[in-house]
Amino acid sequence: MTASPPGTLVVISGPSGAGKTSICNELLRRIPNSRWSVSVTTRPPRGTEVDGQSYRFISPEEFRRLEAEGALLESAEYLGNWYGTPRAPVEEAIRAGETIVLEIDVQGGAQIARKMPESVRVFVLPPTMDTLRARLAGRHTESAALQEKRLAEADGEIAFARTSGAYDFFVTNDILEDSVNEILDILRRRHAR
Repeated sequence: MTASPPGTLVVISGPSGAGKTSICNELLRRIPNSRWSVSVTTRPPRGTEVDGQSYRFISPEEFRRLEAEGALLESAEYLGNWYGTPRAPVEEAIRAGETIVLEIDVQGGAQIARKMPESVRVFVLPPTMDTLRARLAGRHTESAALQEKRLAEADGEIAFARTSGAYDFFVTNDILEDSVNEILDILRRRHAR
C-alpha cells in the first residue's frame, strides 16, 4: 500500500470585489478531495451559523492559548474579535492528500507564507479599478462611503501583495472560468514537480 500524495494548502487573497469567493467555490467544485479551511473566531455565531462549519466559535481565552502554543497559522483582530487558522487540521489534511482552500486577507497570507512556504499563494486582482468599483456597487450591500473605503483599501492590499513577497502568483479575474483555469494550471504544475 502506498501513502497518499501530499495535499496542498491553496491561499486565495485579494481586495473585496475581486472575486475571491467565487473562485474558491469553483476550485472546491472542480478539485477532487478538496475543502474549505475552517477558521476559529472569538465572535459569537450569526444567524444560522453552525459551529464547525464556517467557523469554530471559541472563547478569547482559548484563542490566546492557541496563539501562545503556536497552534495558529495566522491570526488577526477585526472589529474587536479575533480570527485565526488552526495549524493541526490543515497539516493533517495535507498529509492525507487533501487540498485545503483558504480565503484570507493579505496580512494572513503573509503570515502563512512565513509559516508554510510550500503553500500555493494566489493574489486575485480586478481587471481595473473601475471594474472593481462597479462590482462593489453592483452588490447593493454597502453604502457609497464604505465602497470608497474598500477601494482605498484595495490600493494598499495590491501594493502590499506586489512588494511583500508573500504571493507567488497573481491572477487577474476578468472572466471567472479563465481565472479558475489559470489557478488549476498553477496547481497542476506544482504537483508535477
